[in-house]
Amino acid sequence: MSRDSNTEHMFLTRALEKILADKETKRSHNVQLRKACTTALVDLKSDDRDGAVRSDSGILPHPDMKPYVNADRFFLPFELACHSRQPRLVVTALDCLQKLMAYGHLIGNTPDPTQPSKLIIDRVIDMVCACFTGVQTDDGVQLQIIKGLLTAVTSTVCEVHERTLLQAVRTTYNIYVGSRNLINQTTAKATLTQMLSVIFQRMETQAIVEQQKQQLGTELKSDVERSPSPFTYHMKTATEVLPTVKVTDQSEEESGAVDHKDTSVTSDERLATVANPVSNDDMMRETARWLVEQVLSQSLAQLQAETASEDVETASQLSDGSNLDDLPDTSGSTYQMQGATLTSGGAIKFSHVLQKDAFLVFRSLCKLSMMPVVDSHTDPKSHEVRSKVLSLELLLTILQNAGPVFLTHDMFVCAIKQYLCVALSKNGVSPIPRVFELSLAIFLQLLGSFKVHLKMQIEVFFKEIFLNILDTGSSPQHKWMVLEALSRICADAQCVVDIYLNYDCDLSLANIFERLVNSLSRMSQGSVRHTQHHGESAESPVTEHMMQVKAVECLVSVLKCMVEWSKDIYVNPNTTGMMATTIEGTTQSSQNVAFLRASGTSEAHLAVDEGDSGMGGSGPSTPRTHRRMTSSAGSSSLEDLRESNPLLSAALDAPEEFAERKQRKDIIEQGIALFGKKPKKGVKFLQDKGVLGEDPGDVAKFFHTDSRLDPTQIGEYIGEKEKYCIDVMYAYTDMMDFSGMDFVAALRQFLSGFRLPGEAQKIDRLMEKFAGRYCETNLSTGLFASADTAYVLAYSIIMLTTDLHSVKVKTKMTKEQYIRMNRGINDSKDLPRDYLEKIYDEIAQSELKMKPTAARATAQRTGSMTTGHSEKQRRALYALEMEQMGETVKAMMEDVSRRQTKFTSATHIEHVRPMFSACWTPILASVSVNLKETSDDDLVRLCLDGFRCSIRIACVFGLELERNAFLQSISKFTLLTVSAGITEMKPKNIETIKTLIAIAHTDGNYLQTCWHDVLKVISQLELAQLIGTGMKPQFITGTAGSTAGGVSRSQRTDGEVHRSSSDLKRMAAIQESMGETSSQSVVVAVDRIFNGSVRLDADAIVDFVEWLCVVSVNELSSSQGPRMFSLQKIVEISYYNMPRIRLEWSRIWRVLGDHFNKVGCHANEEVAIFAVDSLRQLSMKFLERGELPNFRFQKDFLRPFEHIMKRNRSPTIRDMVVRCVAQMVHSQAANIKSGWKNIFSVFHLAASDHDEGIVELAFQTTATIFEQYFAATIDSFQDAVKCLSEFACNAAFPDTSMEAIRLIRHCAKHVADAPQMFKDYGAEENVSETDRVWVKGWFPVLFELSCVINRCKLDVRTRGLTVMFEVMKTYGNSFQQHWWRDLFRVVFRIFDNMKLPEQQQEAKAYRIIDYEYCVDTLMMCCRRQNG
Repeated sequence: MSRDSNTEHMFLTRALEKILADKETKRSHNVQLRKACTTALVDLKSDDRDGAVRSDSGILPHPDMKPYVNADRFFLPFELACHSRQPRLVVTALDCLQKLMAYGHLIGNTPDPTQPSKLIIDRVIDMVCACFTGVQTDDGVQLQIIKGLLTAVTSTVCEVHERTLLQAVRTTYNIYVGSRNLINQTTAKATLTQMLSVIFQRMETQAIVEQQKQQLGTELKSDVERSPSPFTYHMKTATEVLPTVKVTDQSEEESGAVDHKDTSVTSDERLATVANPVSNDDMMRETARWLVEQVLSQSLAQLQAETASEDVETASQLSDGSNLDDLPDTSGSTYQMQGATLTSGGAIKFSHVLQKDAFLVFRSLCKLSMMPVVDSHTDPKSHEVRSKVLSLELLLTILQNAGPVFLTHDMFVCAIKQYLCVALSKNGVSPIPRVFELSLAIFLQLLGSFKVHLKMQIEVFFKEIFLNILDTGSSPQHKWMVLEALSRICADAQCVVDIYLNYDCDLSLANIFERLVNSLSRMSQGSVRHTQHHGESAESPVTEHMMQVKAVECLVSVLKCMVEWSKDIYVNPNTTGMMATTIEGTTQSSQNVAFLRASGTSEAHLAVDEGDSGMGGSGPSTPRTHRRMTSSAGSSSLEDLRESNPLLSAALDAPEEFAERKQRKDIIEQGIALFGKKPKKGVKFLQDKGVLGEDPGDVAKFFHTDSRLDPTQIGEYIGEKEKYCIDVMYAYTDMMDFSGMDFVAALRQFLSGFRLPGEAQKIDRLMEKFAGRYCETNLSTGLFASADTAYVLAYSIIMLTTDLHSVKVKTKMTKEQYIRMNRGINDSKDLPRDYLEKIYDEIAQSELKMKPTAARATAQRTGSMTTGHSEKQRRALYALEMEQMGETVKAMMEDVSRRQTKFTSATHIEHVRPMFSACWTPILASVSVNLKETSDDDLVRLCLDGFRCSIRIACVFGLELERNAFLQSISKFTLLTVSAGITEMKPKNIETIKTLIAIAHTDGNYLQTCWHDVLKVISQLELAQLIGTGMKPQFITGTAGSTAGGVSRSQRTDGEVHRSSSDLKRMAAIQESMGETSSQSVVVAVDRIFNGSVRLDADAIVDFVEWLCVVSVNELSSSQGPRMFSLQKIVEISYYNMPRIRLEWSRIWRVLGDHFNKVGCHANEEVAIFAVDSLRQLSMKFLERGELPNFRFQKDFLRPFEHIMKRNRSPTIRDMVVRCVAQMVHSQAANIKSGWKNIFSVFHLAASDHDEGIVELAFQTTATIFEQYFAATIDSFQDAVKCLSEFACNAAFPDTSMEAIRLIRHCAKHVADAPQMFKDYGAEENVSETDRVWVKGWFPVLFELSCVINRCKLDVRTRGLTVMFEVMKTYGNSFQQHWWRDLFRVVFRIFDNMKLPEQQQEAKAYRIIDYEYCVDTLMMCCRRQNG
């Protein structure tokens, strides 16, 4: 006998002998069992003697041998043993059957002889399941049942489907719930998890294999068409049957019946069946079959290997707890579902029985999770709670391990909508923490994988559960779990932007994103009170603090998501150099990024490099792996993506369109809010804005469709007597169809959209129109003689409702009184008595209720749970409130499950701009309040991260108001603003300083005017550092005897300053805290701001310099004494930025020059000296670079020297200016071009000074210039001669005056010797080349000499006159005729001066001599000219 036969017979023989040997078998009532065992043993021995042929390949039989156990001969003993209910017998029988199935000896794919419609395996599973009879079942039997069912479901040779599969899952489920043995519970739970994993993985694997078969068949067919050889002919024939290798036929799928016998037909047999008639070439046929099977088997083996590890991991992660009454029997073959793929008969069309199995199990678990839990069974250890928990855990496992088929197939999507979402609507408001927690986990999985299909369901879950729990007095435990869930949602950038895009920008949906941020902000500030719940007296301060921290964490995660979403347009000055990039210039980049996100290539979480952007700390973090592409490639790829994915094509977003929608929605919400206060004004506002039509029908439709309107105000509006309001009321009523409706039902529908006004006349108008509309739509009833009857009846029903259900009415109306009240209303006749009695009973049982406003409902919920109740009452009210909320949510879920909506996947960067604009106010309030009040390090870090992210977003998108608000707020928390004064600092203030400096370092290109706040803090930081070192104690404010901003001092005694001990201690504490500001990290961070200014763009550096100068002015004007910190930094950044291009540097110097002008004239000489010396150093540095011809930047750069010399009268400063300029001349004369003009201007101002040293140094330098660098000064020749003239006119130094006149004569010689120099240099308009010598050379010399003659004393004037006429006599022959006309005008000025009254006490004779000398000289010149 073969080894396989021995193995099979060994299992059977041992089991049968063990059963026979048991004492229970020998009892009289087990006669059939003994007989069956004996017969089976005899048959086994007979088989051994017959020597049946078996395979020698091993334990597992060969597929062709069909080694299943014959039920007639071998199965009956085990079935009888199981029915005996004796644990030992049952365990033995189940163990044997489990081993037979495990080793492949029991397949069970043959019909059951006792019931041909079922298979043997169905009978086996029924028998195994029947062994579990409840909680009293033996523990060993339970364990064997679990093992047997797991083996049957996961076996590769036994096929368990549909009803049998559900029965196996149900039994395992019941064992978990009913068993008292912890080991059995754990095993049952792990078994269920593994069963579900196998069921769904088989479905996914089958779909992949089927797809591979089709692909392979297509490839083989194409090969046949290309090369029709005998081999390819056989391949083609073989592949034609591949698509038919299914467990069920198409006709069977439609009818719902499954023939398990067909599943034994293997691919080999079908290939052989087709291939044999084609050819006798066995080699070709076997080769084709081998090729097909090899490809399929390799693919299947690889897929199974990948999923095996996931199954083990899933089973190992199970936790305890679940319960079940009974799994619903859903073994039917026809299922009605909204939106699923249906056959012609209305049944769901399953492509494979494995898909049907997965669907049945999933639906059963959903229904199981909806089973109610009564209040008395809310103990976590009760069967009901454990059942619900287990079903939710299994559903969560299915979603976590979902494959492509489950994620995309319409059938499963519809099942999630109709079953799972409805189940979540009940469990999502459960007071049981574990149930609520699992519901949140399932919702998060749905949000991550199915949000495209569940747009409406997500809105309901957020609006009715999440936000209600956050905003009302829910238990702290529930709030904490909601916050945990929100923290995961807020960490996903794609999810956050999608929520804003699909809900806040949808006119018909709630503002989920905005409301979520507002709720988190309120919670983070401790604005939401919590109810006492489940024995909690009240939430502890620790719990409240944890919730505040978690709420802030969620808000910061939202901000980080927005930073992550917009990072592609952020320009970091520390990585991009001085390149300027604007948002407008990134359109193409945004499109590329949009394509990448739409195709799934970008990460959804925030990942900001600490060294890059400074966005460190907690929060989402993923690798920043973004791929870039060219614009053409991006465009073509985007078009290809649109064509290949229709869903994505419809969802690609346009920022302008969504921004317009959001703006329109905001207008509508403003109008609705105004309508809630003043209905007429609200309608008028909406009509003026163009969002509501002028026609009454448009207003009526608006009242019908928008649920946000206040029902009370709608009733007031349509009840008004104005014609327009009446027209709206008529249109509103005419839009309702009461056809075939009962009168009371129609009245309920009519009143469902608004609340009746309190004024009787308004009610009268409404009831009159309702009666007319009801009679109009129910003409065939014949019950009412006219509309008057309906009108009176409607009014009486309103009165009856008030009478029966108002607490103010003590004596209630009876039925007879109501009937009497309505006598004769039907055209003087009575309505049928039974009809009126029916109305009375219906109203008595259910009053006419009108939906309260959302605000009123929320107030009622909050007030009922927070005031005037004991702990027990609050608990009961909370449970009741949650139950009501659950019913509301369930109804809404069932309603939206039938609605189809389009979900837009966000891709564009620009969506962040309106998102931040909508949420920045509550976020600022949250981080500001918490940073002000807390000392917790984690919360401080979160708040600072919120500031950094908010400022980054506002900067990137140019939101000036938001940026200024956040920066000004964070600067106040540094305690370093000038208005606050220097006080004791805490660690959080030090961290705030570091954060502000980091913001300036990373976002400097965007700060603009906010540089003022940053630089003020840095300025005060330097002061704090000085206080910390004890160098500036007088700046400490707030001590005894101090004034605002003043110095703290006590009274002086004998010249000494005495301070009280308390003041000294406080000053010591302040100095110690200020010492933290001198840490190396702070100092280095500040230095990076100024060193990094070289990397700011052209506009940013100008803003930086401008505000640094403003801060410097404030420092210098301080009442405690000037400080020069910012002035020093100005000099430093000037050095750092010197290499910038001239265009940028000229803009910078325009600001710096004005500042140096002011500082150089400062009243404090130390400040002015520093400014002048700094100017000198900068000038020397800049002059080293030289200047090209016709440029004038040197003139702008040196202008501050001229300004200081003109405005500052301090001899020290003036002397220093002259010395600085002299040094520049001596060291950089070769590089000076346009700067000569400023130099001569400075010397011109120095020439009139009364300080000999200043005048002497200036003149010596001027003389040096004329002697050595005359050619370089041609462009400034006029200024040079004017400078000499000023020296000559200084009466205090006659020697210098004479020497200056000599240099003027020397200038005339230069003009005569090198006239070509003046001709070639500086061509001017309207001046010929010949006249240039006169205009730029001769005329300045002669004119300045005339000025000397007119202004100076006699000796100098005489010398000047002599030189002037010597020049005329010497060089006059070279003058042009028209030059003489100009010259005579200059000379005649001298004579004009002689005619003036005597200005000086000089002898008249000397004036006469000068006059005669002038006349003689002029006559001589004239004769020479005429000669």
